[in-house]
Amino acid sequence: MTPARWAVFAYHTIGSRALEALVARGEDVAIVVTHADDPSETVWFESVAEVARIHRIRCLTPRAPNLPAVVETLRQTAPDFILSVWYRQLLGPELLALPRIAALNLHGSLLPAYRGRAPLNWVLVNGETRTGVTLHHMTTVADAGDIVAQRPIAIEPDDTAFTLYERMVKSGVELLIESYPAVLAGTAPRTAQDEARATTMPRRRPEDGRFEWSWPAARIFNMIRAVAEPYPGAFVGDEPARLTLWAASIIAGRSSATGPASAAAPGTLLEIVPSRGIAVATGQGGVLLIARVQGAGDEAEPADRWAARRALRPGMRL
Repeated sequence: MTPARWAVFAYHTIGSRALEALVARGEDVAIVVTHADDPSETVWFESVAEVARIHRIRCLTPRAPNLPAVVETLRQTAPDFILSVWYRQLLGPELLALPRIAALNLHGSLLPAYRGRAPLNWVLVNGETRTGVTLHHMTTVADAGDIVAQRPIAIEPDDTAFTLYERMVKSGVELLIESYPAVLAGTAPRTAQDEARATTMPRRRPEDGRFEWSWPAARIFNMIRAVAEPYPGAFVGDEPARLTLWAASIIAGRSSATGPASAAAPGTLLEIVPSRGIAVATGQGGVLLIARVQGAGDEAEPADRWAARRALRPGMRL
């Protein structure tokens, strides 16, 4: 099969791995478009620009992809495919009209659910038990084009955004490599999305990790794992009393020396459990066993050590 000619818009580890996979298969990647790293963002993921540099592929980092100069540069490459993988800006009609065969996007959810930004985090925030990856045709509406293929991913009870992302990277790249040859051959399915089932999620900011002790334990737990490291973290309170929670688990039907959890005000320290953490009352009589915390201006540390250092005792409010 003659290699296809690609223009790849990509970012993050999954974008890097997808680019590597296309190159490894001998595809002709003519140009890569990626984002310049944001100095205000912790960069913990692999670099698409570095992969392009290693393979001597021309790489652009424009402030906007739909600028006339960018469109003209891509037009000159005469791509068979445009591929977008975790690229953060919407491609306009002029770009989408360029490829001879298709403009495809790899998205981190089972569309039409969780269109938009940060679907990986949102499914955990919302306590979902299943997500997936979707390869679909791009339109001028974000994540709304016809579906080529999907692969479900089970969300485990102890998954964090990072552990789920690791599996999503693997599944997403596999789905792309397995599916694009049929698109190239003209035999791939095109399944229209059911707009009645569509949900669209907004981008997430660090401030969106805020929670309240009055929330049910499961809701707080889901927030913690949705934004655990390397994401910005779930937190309660404001400086200088802000407390960030990095790891926790739910305890059912807990009682302690301070009495039943259901009688304690949310945010009350119920028990310090050596080598495991601190039990804290939440809304609706729930209890969280918090394993790792970070006080304002401090380093992250085991929660029982943090409580001991601050001379906290059961019955005190956090």
